Amino acid sequence: MRRYLARRVIAFAITLLLVSFVTFVVVYVIPGDPAEIILGTEGSPEALAALRTRLGLDRPLLLQYLEWLKHALIGNLGVSIQYDVPVGQLIASRLPVTFPLAGLAISLTIVAGIPLGILAASRHRRPGDVGTMLFSQLGMAIPSFWAGLLLMLLFSVYLGWFPAGGFTSWAETPAGALRSLVLPAVALGLVQTAVLTRTTRSALLEVLREEYVQTARSKGLSDRLVLYKHALKNSFITIVTLLGLQIGHLLAGSIIIENVFYLPGLGRLVLGAIGARDLPVVQGVVLFMATVIVIVNFAVDLLYGWLDPRIRYN
Repeated sequence: MRRYLARRVIAFAITLLLVSFVTFVVVYVIPGDPAEIILGTEGSPEALAALRTRLGLDRPLLLQYLEWLKHALIGNLGVSIQYDVPVGQLIASRLPVTFPLAGLAISLTIVAGIPLGILAASRHRRPGDVGTMLFSQLGMAIPSFWAGLLLMLLFSVYLGWFPAGGFTSWAETPAGALRSLVLPAVALGLVQTAVLTRTTRSALLEVLREEYVQTARSKGLSDRLVLYKHALKNSFITIVTLLGLQIGHLLAGSIIIENVFYLPGLGRLVLGAIGARDLPVVQGVVLFMATVIVIVNFAVDLLYGWLDPRIRYN
């Protein structure tokens, strides 16, 4: 187990190092000069040169990356060019929106996707299966931003049940904050629910064909007991693996959804930073999201041994 953990920690570090380097390089090749954006088109050449020197933009790219990485390792992600505040403080201020949004979306995905997948597998080639597959196909075909606009039109404009956009802070009213996140979470989780439904169905059908399941049925066990006690438990590795990947998709998808619903989360922060060429913010947010995704997948790897005792970390 210790050897396995050591390998995973090394892989964790290498992954974050590669992500940080690629992000740093890609951000710098985006057209636009941060100094010109700060000073405007009327900035003199002398003022531009002085600002580039102060920001460290006149040094070689590799030296800039190594300097940024050295500070990032101790938690210092730099200072925002656009807001003139520490990047870590900016990220922390947006987490009360993005994390509850992603958490609500993944909760809706689990609550809807797994039962629908079970329904489809237990009603294989019957109306319940066909209807569920049609729903999942439709869910996978509709982009999240388009689903968000449709939900906004129906439940906000016509019915008036939920706000069309904006965010009420948790400190002001928790119920209002939750209402602000319901439609974005549904729009964000729709595609993932459809994917989880199809994956759960496929995993269950594969297990239900195994010999030990047929043996359990021949012993007189009910279909319900066979499905939930034997088949579903042995399908969880596939389902948990997918859920780990879906958390990354939800964090990435929040960039679009938060802008559709005008939510002040990490998605809007990083998109605005890209437009303003606020390099420290872009690099900091991407590195933070990558860290969260790697940690989640590390936790999923550890869950395998609990779900299936046959797995050993040697």
